[in-house]
Amino acid sequence: MGKIKKRWTLLVSISMLASLLAGCGGSNNGAAEKNNPATSGGNASPSASEATSSKEPLKKVKLTWYLVGDTHKDMDKVLAEWNKMLEKDLNTTVDLKFTTWNDWQTKYNLLLTSGEKIDMIFASSWADFYKLSKQGAFLDLTNLLPEYAPETWGNVPKDDWGSVTVGGGIYAVPNTVPEYTPAGYVYREDWRKELGLPEFTDLNSIEAYMDAVKTKKHVTPINGLVYDNVKFLSQYWNDFQMIGGSEVIAATSYDTPRDIQIVPFTDKYEAWVKKMKEWADKGYWNKNSLSSKQEAGDFIKTGQGAIYWRNPSSAGGFINEVKSKKLNMEISYFPFTRFHNYVLPTLPSSNAMAVPKSSENPERTLMVLDKLRNDPVYFDLMTYGIEGKHWAKGKDAKTIVIPAPGVDLNVTPRFDIASWGWRYEPNMLKEEGGWDGLDKLKEEFKPISKPDIFGPIYMDYDPVKTELAAVNQVFEQYGKPLMLGLIPDVDAALKTYRDKLKSAGIEKLLTYVKEQSNQFFDEKGIK
Repeated sequence: MGKIKKRWTLLVSISMLASLLAGCGGSNNGAAEKNNPATSGGNASPSASEATSSKEPLKKVKLTWYLVGDTHKDMDKVLAEWNKMLEKDLNTTVDLKFTTWNDWQTKYNLLLTSGEKIDMIFASSWADFYKLSKQGAFLDLTNLLPEYAPETWGNVPKDDWGSVTVGGGIYAVPNTVPEYTPAGYVYREDWRKELGLPEFTDLNSIEAYMDAVKTKKHVTPINGLVYDNVKFLSQYWNDFQMIGGSEVIAATSYDTPRDIQIVPFTDKYEAWVKKMKEWADKGYWNKNSLSSKQEAGDFIKTGQGAIYWRNPSSAGGFINEVKSKKLNMEISYFPFTRFHNYVLPTLPSSNAMAVPKSSENPERTLMVLDKLRNDPVYFDLMTYGIEGKHWAKGKDAKTIVIPAPGVDLNVTPRFDIASWGWRYEPNMLKEEGGWDGLDKLKEEFKPISKPDIFGPIYMDYDPVKTELAAVNQVFEQYGKPLMLGLIPDVDAALKTYRDKLKSAGIEKLLTYVKEQSNQFFDEKGIK
C-alpha cells in the first residue's frame, strides 16, 4: 500500500459471506517442489511455456480482474497498451475493474458472492483473506502455480507462500516487497515551523498543532473524511491491537496479547472519546465529517486542511505528488510507531492476488500474472503507466522520473492504482528527486521490528454471525459518532453505546474471539 497499505472492518458483509459461501522477503529457493509449504517431494511441473509449446495454440480468452480502490483517468489508454501486449504474447485480454474506495468492503464481498465471473482479484489479510479462503471464496492454486506461473513459483520465498497457505492449500500469490506499513500523519510542516510549534512526539504536540492551525491559520485541520484519521491515532496511542477484523474487540496492548477486551468498555477508550469531544468542539474537523466523501489529503493540497493519515509508502506518494505539482508547501510525516517504539512488519499476505472460485480461466490468469510480475515491460506499464506520458527513464536502470519531461501533473496525474498485489522488489523503481524519508524510516523501523502476532488470526464467525451483525450495526450507529465527539453528552452517549452493545450480544462475541485467539496463540507458543 502504497498502501494503505492502510485493518478495516468487514463485519456485516463477512457474516453474510459466511453463510453464502458455506456448502515476506527472503532468498529464492529455486525449485518448485522446495517452495511448496503444503507438499514435499515429486518432480517439478513443466513451465507454462513448455506446457503450451507442445500443445495447440492458446485459445483466445478475455479475463476479468478486480482491484480495490479507484481507477485512473488514463486507465483506458494503459489498459489498451497492456492488452496489445497480452494478445500478442498470450492471446488474452483483461477487463480491469475497480471497487472504488467508497464502501469498498461491501462491494468487495458482494463480488465474491454475486456469481459474477471473476478471474483474479486483489486479496489481503486486511480484507479478510484468511477467512474468505477458509470459507471457499478462492481457488486452491497449489497444483496450478508450478505449471502456469513457473517464474513466480520459483522466486517467491517459501515463507511467503506459507503466509497465503490456509488448511494446506495456497490461495493467493503474495506481494514480495518487504515493507512496514504503520499508520501516521502527513502534515503541513511549513505551518508547524511558521507557527513556532514543537515537532510531533505525542498527543499533546499533535493537539497543539491542530489548535494553532484552527485558531491562527483559520483552517480545519482534518477536513473531509475524518474517521480513519482518528481511528488509527486512537489504536496506536492506546496500543489497542484489534483482532479478527473487529473495531470493538482488541488486545489491550502488544505485550498482553491474551488480555482481550471490549474496547468501548475500557478506561482508555472512555478517556479517549472525552478527548475527541474536546477536539470536535474546538473545530478540528467538521460536524458533517461522517457523511463527507472527500479524502483529507485533497484538502491539504488546496490549502484547506493540514493533517491526513497515511502509511509510509503512501505518504511518500503524497509528498512526491506535492513536490511534482510544485505546490507551495512543505509536507512532513510522523509515524505513530514512535508512541511505543515498535513496529510490525507487513505480512506478505497484506497485498496479494487471488483467483475467485467463479473463475473460468484460472490457468490463463496465472500465466498473465506471471508475466505481469516478472517481465519489466509489463510491470512498468501497469505499475507506473505509459513511458513518456506518466514517467521517463531516470539516470540508471533502477530510477524513474515522474512526470515525464514536459508533462503537467495537473493535466496528466501520476499513474497510481492499487498495483500492490503484483509488486516484486527486483522490478521496483525509485523516483528521482522523490521523498527520501521512506528509506530513512526503513532504517528506523528495522531495530524496533516485532513479529505480527495478530494479523494471521482468522475466524469463522458463523457460530456468532447474529451477534456479529448486531454489534456492527450498533458500532455504526453509536460508536462512530461517539469516536468523533459528534454527540452532545459523552457520558450519556457512552452509556447508551455500552448498553446497546450488551443487548447486541457483545459478551458472547468476546467469548468467541477469546477462544479462537487463544487457540492460535497456543499453536504458536505465544504467551
